[in-house]
Amino acid sequence: MAQRRRELPLGGEVPEDFAFEEWDAAAGTVRPVALSELFEDGKDALLLYSFMFVTGPDGPLKVPCPSCTSSIDGIDGVVAHITQRLNLAVVAKVPVERFSAHARVRGWRHARLLSSANNPYNALYHAESPDGSQIPMATVFVRRDGRIHHFWSSELSFAPAERNQDPRHVDFMWPLWAVFDRTPEGRDYWHPRLSYQ
Repeated sequence: MAQRRRELPLGGEVPEDFAFEEWDAAAGTVRPVALSELFEDGKDALLLYSFMFVTGPDGPLKVPCPSCTSSIDGIDGVVAHITQRLNLAVVAKVPVERFSAHARVRGWRHARLLSSANNPYNALYHAESPDGSQIPMATVFVRRDGRIHHFWSSELSFAPAERNQDPRHVDFMWPLWAVFDRTPEGRDYWHPRLSYQ
């Protein structure tokens, strides 16, 4: 399957060089960064993970998604390995200061964090529903001849799930499921939380 995926033709060229925002911890300021600037020399693939902030239990305040948080908890430590071969960033549709504050609480040190609060990236790449609700989505872009194309997205989330099964579209980057799947109990409808206290 991986070989067949690699043989897919390029998808459409991105419609604009999206302007994201990134927290510059050294300067203590927000800086703009374009999609094209996320590609380092010699690395022509970029994985963007769309991180959700969801409506909290006490009202309209958007809170970090526990499942997205668990996923990035698991991948932050291997970012240095992954980025030897490809570019990787995590995008949320909240102000980057808020996203960075959550990262500090979680102890993330390696994942590059971006805000898409002021661009249409989420809506154009299926990380947002028509009503503005966020959707976790992993998307791969490739750079060819100076142009950026969509290559792949974790669109399994749009396929009907099997009976008694949660969507599994981002499991490839969420290590805890590989552990649970090897136990007699399996996943058993367990869901992560932001705190276990």
